[in-house]
Amino acid sequence: MKKLTRILAVLMALTMMGSLAACGDSGSEGNSTAESSSADSAYKEEDDVKVDTTLVDEMVANDPDIKGQKIYWLADYDLNPTNNQDRSVALTIFEDKYGASVEYVSCTSDTKFDTLASRILGGDPVDMFPYEWDAVPNGVTKDQYQPLDDYLDLSDDIWSDMSDVIDMFEYKGSHYVVPYCLSDPLLITYSRSMCEENGLDDPYELYQDDKWDWDSFMNMMKTFVSNAGDGETRYGINGWFGQAMVQSTGETFVTYDGEKFANNISSPAIEDAEGIMEEIMNLGMYDPTWYGYLPDDGSTLFFGMADWALGSSNTKHDPDPEVGDDGFVEENDLMIVPFPKQPGSDEYYLNCNFAAKMLVKGSDKGDAVAAYIKCERLAAMIDEYQDAAKEKAIIPEYNAQGKLKSYVTEEQYDALQDYKDPKNITPVFDFGYGMGSRMYGDGEYTYETRGVMNNLTTALLNGDKDSWAVLRDEWSAVIDEVISGYNS
Repeated sequence: MKKLTRILAVLMALTMMGSLAACGDSGSEGNSTAESSSADSAYKEEDDVKVDTTLVDEMVANDPDIKGQKIYWLADYDLNPTNNQDRSVALTIFEDKYGASVEYVSCTSDTKFDTLASRILGGDPVDMFPYEWDAVPNGVTKDQYQPLDDYLDLSDDIWSDMSDVIDMFEYKGSHYVVPYCLSDPLLITYSRSMCEENGLDDPYELYQDDKWDWDSFMNMMKTFVSNAGDGETRYGINGWFGQAMVQSTGETFVTYDGEKFANNISSPAIEDAEGIMEEIMNLGMYDPTWYGYLPDDGSTLFFGMADWALGSSNTKHDPDPEVGDDGFVEENDLMIVPFPKQPGSDEYYLNCNFAAKMLVKGSDKGDAVAAYIKCERLAAMIDEYQDAAKEKAIIPEYNAQGKLKSYVTEEQYDALQDYKDPKNITPVFDFGYGMGSRMYGDGEYTYETRGVMNNLTTALLNGDKDSWAVLRDEWSAVIDEVISGYNS
C-alpha cells in the first residue's frame, strides 16, 4: 500500500512542480494558435476567431524598443514551434509586435538547475528560466534570479486581476515572480449519477450555493461508504489531496511578513485540516492506489487530482459520448469542484501552480524578458484569445487508430476557468515549498528522507504516522532550523 502511495506522490510532485500548463493558449509547449498575417488589416485570423490586433498595439505602444533582441530561454521544453505546431499566441505577439525572438537552450528536467548554475558562472548567455516553487526564496538567495520591478509596470491595468497573486510572491520588497495566470489547480472529480444514486447532493450545486464545505464533503463520503452492499468495498476519496486539504484553510506552514519567515505549523486551522485526514484514514475511506482518472468501477466517490486528469476520466466513464454537429461533446456525467472550504469560512482557497518566467541573474535582457512575460499576460487575458483557446480545448482528442482518447465538455471547461480566476477563489502559495530540498524534496522517498512539506501533507495518508500531533512535533524544529537560515 505504501509503495503505491509513494508512486502517486512522486508522479504528482512532478506534475505540481512544473509550470508548463498553459492559461488558455498563452504560453507553453504544445499550446499554440495559428495566425495568418495581413499587413493592411487590423484583424488577424486566430483559429477562425477575429482578433483586433489594434488592442495589442495600444498595450505595447509605449514599451521599450527591443527590436532585434534575442532572449536565451533555458528549459526542458521549447517555446518555439516544434513538430509542425503553430506559434503560441504569446510568441506571436513577441515576434510580430516587438520584433524580438527566443533562442532555445536545451536541457533535461534533471539537469536544468545545474545547467543554469554553470551558465551563470561561465558567462554563457541565459536570460529566462521556468518558474518553479524553489525559486523564492531559495533560488534568489543562490543568486539565480533578479527582480522584474525595473522592467514591468505592475500598476498597468493588465495586471489588476493578478495583483494580489503577484504581491503574494513579493520577497524583500521585490518581485522576482510575476505570475500571468494560474495553472494546474487541484480539484475533485466526481460522478453526478453516483451522487444521485446514493441520495447525495451535487457538490457543484453546493459550491454554487456556497455550501460546499468540509462537513458536506465528509458526510457525503461517509454515506457513500456506508451504502456499500455485501462484499463490496467502497472508498470516499482517491488521488492527491493532502496538500489541497491543508491549503483549503488559506493557511500555510511557513508565513512571511515582508521581512521575516515564521513557523506556522501549530495553526489551529491546519490542525483541523490534518484532523480531517486522520479521520479519513481511521475510517478507511482513502484508497492509495494510483489512478490517472476517477476509478470507473463505482468504488470511489471523489478523485483528487489536477485538471490534467479530467479528459481521461471522462473517456473512462463515457468512452462513446454523443458528439454534436459542432464536433464537441455536449455533456458528461462527471463534474469538477474545488476542494471544500473550512466550515464558517467566507471564501474558497485553491492549491495550484503559477505560470511565470524568471529573469536570470546577470542577464542584460531585462526589457526583453519583461516583454515576453507581458505577451503571456496579454494572451491569458484578451477575450478573443481565450475564446479561441476554449474552442481548441473542447475538441475531442483521438489516437492514431481513431479511438477517443480524451475530451472535456463546455460546462467542465467553463467551471475550470471559473476556479482559475483569482477573483472567485483565492490561490495559496507556501514559501516553505521554496526553501530547498530539506523542506520540499523526494529524496529516496521514505519518511526519514523526503522533504518536510511532503511529509506534512502525505505521512498521515501513507500510514507513516497516525497522529498529527506526533507528526507536527517531529518536524516543527526542522522548520525552525530551515527558516532561521533565510532570516539571518
